[in-house]
Amino acid sequence: MKKKIEHYLPNYAYVPLIIIFLMNQITYSGSKLITNHFYHYNISTFIDNWIPFLPIFIIVYLFAFIIWLIGYIVIARESKEVCYQIFSAELIAKFFCLFFFFVFPTTIKRPEFVASNIWESILLFVYWIDAPVNLFPSIHCLESWLCFRGSTYLKKPSFGYKIFIFIWAILICSSTVLIKQHVFIDIVGGILIVEISLFLAKYFHTDVFFKKIEKIIQHFK
Repeated sequence: MKKKIEHYLPNYAYVPLIIIFLMNQITYSGSKLITNHFYHYNISTFIDNWIPFLPIFIIVYLFAFIIWLIGYIVIARESKEVCYQIFSAELIAKFFCLFFFFVFPTTIKRPEFVASNIWESILLFVYWIDAPVNLFPSIHCLESWLCFRGSTYLKKPSFGYKIFIFIWAILICSSTVLIKQHVFIDIVGGILIVEISLFLAKYFHTDVFFKKIEKIIQHFK
């Protein structure tokens, strides 16, 4: 049983995945506890006025969680070196998000409507459980683009997988504005932060962070 689990997810990947999951919770949910009463800026532009409102894209928006799971497992399975490099870039990206959530909190004016089909009902539920804050940069776009960019570091998956993850990254980014959960600049911010974080992770060799944690864990075994 243990060998079967290791086949899908190597032992070295557990700690990085747990750390980035906790960091995501702190970044998105934890920061709300502090910034809830901050003034929030609306950074919508004329571009957002051109973008149609298509509630059916809520399916793509929610399916993103499955795409991230697939993307992260594939990255983790590639090798310890790639896993540590990409996931350390993920941590850097989340620190950037925390900075903006505290220094430049944003919001959006959502459309008001009465649900007339299942897609609109699901969207209204998402609106209800997810307040329109912590929007710039879009974490939905950030995670999706990181999964795609992470795939470009991989040798094991086929070219078809990389095309698959790229198409889904574009669809997910598009869904954030088509359901009016984000504005266009949020997408740009999410993608740019991924690119900057990947550069910083490579330049400063931040993968050493997970290597040190690995040594500490082995010391106590």
